[in-house]
Amino acid sequence: MRNTGRFLCLISFLLASVTLASGAGAASFDISRYNGPKMKDLYYVIIRDMDAQLLAMSSGRLDVLSDIYRPADVERLSKSGVADLSLAATFHGMFITFNTRKFPWDQTILRQAASQAAERRRWTRDLFSGYCEPMSSFLPIISPFYESGVTHFPPGVEAARRRLADAGWTWNSAGWLVAPDGRELPATKILCPPSSIAATTTEIATLMAEALVSIGIPAQAEPIDFQTMLARVDVRDFDACTNAWLMSRDPDVLYSFYHSSMDVEGGYNMSGIADPELDRVLHQLRYAPDEAAAREYSSRAQKMLAELMPVIPIYSRYSISAMKKGWDGVFLTDRSTADNLLTLISMTPAEGGERPIYWNIPEEIRTLNPLVSSIAYDWTVLGTIYDTLISVDPYTFEDMPWLAESWSITTGESGSVLTFTLREGLKWQDGYPLTVEDIAYSIQFIKDNNVPRFYDSVKDVASIETDLKNRTLRIEMANTSYWHLHNIGGGVLPLPKHILENVKDWRAWQPTNTPHKALDGTTLTELIGTGPFTFRESRTGEYVHMTRNEHYMLRNKGARSE
Repeated sequence: MRNTGRFLCLISFLLASVTLASGAGAASFDISRYNGPKMKDLYYVIIRDMDAQLLAMSSGRLDVLSDIYRPADVERLSKSGVADLSLAATFHGMFITFNTRKFPWDQTILRQAASQAAERRRWTRDLFSGYCEPMSSFLPIISPFYESGVTHFPPGVEAARRRLADAGWTWNSAGWLVAPDGRELPATKILCPPSSIAATTTEIATLMAEALVSIGIPAQAEPIDFQTMLARVDVRDFDACTNAWLMSRDPDVLYSFYHSSMDVEGGYNMSGIADPELDRVLHQLRYAPDEAAAREYSSRAQKMLAELMPVIPIYSRYSISAMKKGWDGVFLTDRSTADNLLTLISMTPAEGGERPIYWNIPEEIRTLNPLVSSIAYDWTVLGTIYDTLISVDPYTFEDMPWLAESWSITTGESGSVLTFTLREGLKWQDGYPLTVEDIAYSIQFIKDNNVPRFYDSVKDVASIETDLKNRTLRIEMANTSYWHLHNIGGGVLPLPKHILENVKDWRAWQPTNTPHKALDGTTLTELIGTGPFTFRESRTGEYVHMTRNEHYMLRNKGARSE
């Protein structure tokens, strides 16, 4: 991993400055040690104001508070004595995204100059006091494929203005830039969430606007309702915006963000960048046959993006969470904070008995349609409802079995062949059995309907064969790629065939509003997965109520408790 020295130094500083919980190391994850969930009721409590979140945590009304990033809040909670704090590096990346489809942000040199004017190191230092690291490339810093130092333009306002002047740009009497062809620049509005939701993001947008003004670009931050902002970005109605992502461990995420084919409504290529040579390199990255090729094309793609600059990398944030004291079963490693799925499965009150878990969400839920949502807050909920075929070992970041107990990769006539064997006895939350037919139907549904959020994972599927008796799913791909296993095994959302086959309009599907009869006759909704908790009720501005999935694969399976 690049920047290892600075990373370890920063962690040492934080551990010396804040009372943080530490996790014991382990060679690998042992699923047999888990039997849960232990608690019946889970409430995702919606508290949007950060000070109100801190008050709720300090007063004991919350059990888990995630995404703490203001240094004063970390200090306040560490001194309160009511919670244990944990910290870990993440795959987070924060960017300023330009709409390259229209003037003036279709001008590459303007985007380069904007990047030069962005004082990401000072901003990061002043806003986060060392709790995150400035980014200079397009993958998260923790990624083993991160390419440091690719943004090589000399930084600073004066350097940016010289670059523009050398290219024939001028300034009018008011000090605003004029393009070489005589066009004056329209005002740029940088969309961002309001400060009550994400204060530092709003501040970054404001600082970026000031940087643009300093080189002659009329600009201002435009804080708007978060859901409204997302909707506008989805339909490409913006000049520039803030984006923060928890990205994949695989570098082919660059394909999703920057290949021209991904510039569709609701797709991940929000900037609209379309460069034939970049497309070629990203295609080679996506279909890299081995790790060596993946590293080569990942490096080349990052260097090309540093020239094209469709987005400005700003910083990568460390995850800091607070867990109320008095809970046993907290799962923690040096790579994972306590606010994770394994904690949710295992946590029990230290004094015994059972009580609800109260877990904060800092924003309203946008949609719980899993085929549409790409928002982290929605997926905080959806992530407890749905599982994937394979998962990631929290100690090593290597692949590990989940719904699939095993898999193999071979080469067929056309490309890679993936064969998955499901665990025995799996059930959906409504009690119906989960079979390989459900997985096959989900993949085909996503492919046939071009579902943007998942289509990239399934578009190369050539054929699917199922064997109900042996619980095997054989998927032949149209080509060979180092990433096919992750795209199918971890990137496809298995949905129940008996529900999905009745969905006529997947975009308008509202699973939480559609009643569904479980096998035992009880009434649920169509929001049915295999995960540890089942959706029950959502109240705007208040909470999302979940209850324990009694059919969960780790529930009452004879596993020993941790």
